[in-house]
Amino acid sequence: MDFAKLVLDTRSVRRFKQEPVPGRELLESWVDIARQTPSAANRQPLRYLVVSGAEDCARLFPSLYWAAALKDWPGPAEDERPTGYVLVLRDQRLAKTREHDEGIVAYALQLAARADGFGSCMLGAIERKQIREEFGLPEWCEISLVLAFGAQGESIVLEDAETGVASPSYYRDAQSVHHVPKRRLKDVLID
Repeated sequence: MDFAKLVLDTRSVRRFKQEPVPGRELLESWVDIARQTPSAANRQPLRYLVVSGAEDCARLFPSLYWAAALKDWPGPAEDERPTGYVLVLRDQRLAKTREHDEGIVAYALQLAARADGFGSCMLGAIERKQIREEFGLPEWCEISLVLAFGAQGESIVLEDAETGVASPSYYRDAQSVHHVPKRRLKDVLID
């Protein structure tokens, strides 16, 4: 797969098939890639919690919020849920504030998953206190993001957003295809 195709195919997936399942070993291989990406001042403050297996995934799921723009959709049905997760955690003893590291590693994780044929979704709307308690995370660990993974179970179409739209929002059509409007190149380049 060429790089442009990999990037364009790496979309936020919100509905997953239950097979094949990315196992713990594969999830850890993606973390191994992400941990080697650039880090501000090379502090490397990020830590990771891999969540796999049906029982642990079910423990995490109630703490996640899905697709704010789809007001009438409560999130993936039980047979559409992710089959693995990686939690991106910040060791506050090494760096108290978020910089760029979270975004870099999150996208590296997503690209690695896509290259292996899996879909992903980056989630920042999460119940941090609930997750901390459920998984017994130490206080020095700030929960930055949750990345959900699984076999992609929905069709996603990129399309040009109308020029001048303040906030192009994603939507689903009558066939349940997920549409993602993106600003046009001429609308993002400044002359």
